[in-house]
Amino acid sequence: MDRRRFLLTTAATAATLPSLRALAQSPAAAAKLTLHPDAPGPTVPQNFIGLSYETQQLSDPAFFSANNEGLVARFRELSPNGVLRIGGNTSDVGWWKPTPASKQPPLPPSVVIVTPGPDERPFQELAYSVTPEAVTNLRSFLDATGWTCLYGINLGTSTPARAAEEAVFVSKTLGAKLEYFQIGNEPDGFTRRFRDKTKWSADAYFDEWLAAANAIRARVPSARFGLPDVAGNPQWPTTVSTRLASMQEHPEIAAISHHYYFTGPPSNPKANLDELLKSNPKVQSVAETTRAAAARVGTKYRMTEGNSCYRGGRPGMSDVFGAALWSADYLLTLASLGYAGANLHGGSGKAVADSLGGTLPGELLMPDPKAPHPRPFYTPIAEVEGLYVAEPVSYGMRFAGHFAGATFIPVDFNPGEVNATAFAAKLPTGQIVVAIINKDKAKALHIDLAGYSLAFTLSAPSLASTKVELTEPSKFREASIVAPASAVLLYGSQG
Repeated sequence: MDRRRFLLTTAATAATLPSLRALAQSPAAAAKLTLHPDAPGPTVPQNFIGLSYETQQLSDPAFFSANNEGLVARFRELSPNGVLRIGGNTSDVGWWKPTPASKQPPLPPSVVIVTPGPDERPFQELAYSVTPEAVTNLRSFLDATGWTCLYGINLGTSTPARAAEEAVFVSKTLGAKLEYFQIGNEPDGFTRRFRDKTKWSADAYFDEWLAAANAIRARVPSARFGLPDVAGNPQWPTTVSTRLASMQEHPEIAAISHHYYFTGPPSNPKANLDELLKSNPKVQSVAETTRAAAARVGTKYRMTEGNSCYRGGRPGMSDVFGAALWSADYLLTLASLGYAGANLHGGSGKAVADSLGGTLPGELLMPDPKAPHPRPFYTPIAEVEGLYVAEPVSYGMRFAGHFAGATFIPVDFNPGEVNATAFAAKLPTGQIVVAIINKDKAKALHIDLAGYSLAFTLSAPSLASTKVELTEPSKFREASIVAPASAVLLYGSQG
């Protein structure tokens, strides 16, 4: 936000920030929001906003490159210093090709060939290589965007020695742009592709992870790691952190990580906008388990892959304005719960389809599967007819990104009959930022916010619209209403 808007505020008492009263269209919907500045919450990292891409994107060295100017521009619009996570299901089928003459290595003895589902290809057919050129270009892309990287290493079909060989080049090339290594993606689901289900467990995973991590740090002493990057099993972070805490010496852990998709697959009856915009208690319960695991190790915690609907998203839900409101609400919720960052998944349709066995199930729900359309359906940045396009979910991410660097202020918020959420925080300048997200498709909040100036409005013609606007008023004014299916960002006086 510019300096002018910081100065357009009114005075507040030093002891207590003003209560924010919202009067909806009927007395039953009356709402009240009260801030508690005496009990500050977590501070949002400047690089909280992140994206997650399949490692297979690196099979095209031109994709993550400074020369890919359209993609660079979309990343910079999203955040000036975000975190790109390279991983996903394809991270466990790729192989490091250090020279043009290098051959694909054989599968290690630990791999069990599991018969894929009826619509999936065997993972062996989806293997690809990652070259030094791709990693070198990745560094140029990170330099051009201002972002850093979480780099995924193959655990499912590789060996510790191969992992270390790739890590040496990645560490040297990415340098300070490398946040940490992730070894293996969603290991709690390995029995569906790579491991004998009678022998696989969180302990078995940790043993394999530790062997790979020790091989890497033997050659890259400064290496840091994130784990276990589970799909959703809440017990795995507990087991892993307990094992780590019992060790006198272990690899440096940068984060305890997990994934989160609201629902799935696309055919699930719950995959609809009404359900997406409801509060999900699972977010809070997973946060509690993850926070406890991170505290056991003395580290941070991060949501490294997630979105609205797993297996590529659902058209009409994941690619419309309702997903923008969901992403704004979800990311601010994670930030208020102390997460170090969140990476929403996306990328090219082919990479995500290959991560699922070769298909995007959501295509079966399209009236015309051949029509130009963002694929995968949930991607924040899509490539449509040769252009990189900011999709609705990315607007919610940009909205939430305005809390970067701020310290949360606990709130009491009762929106009455309106499906709405609210967040507040204090910026480093001392100014207060308040976000009100009205996820209700029918009811408006009428708001009396004396002393608060409207900074941004997130809106669209409807929840199902693909046209999204994140607008800033041309001159100072106070907000008087939060319309149905919209969100506002307001700035108040310095505390």
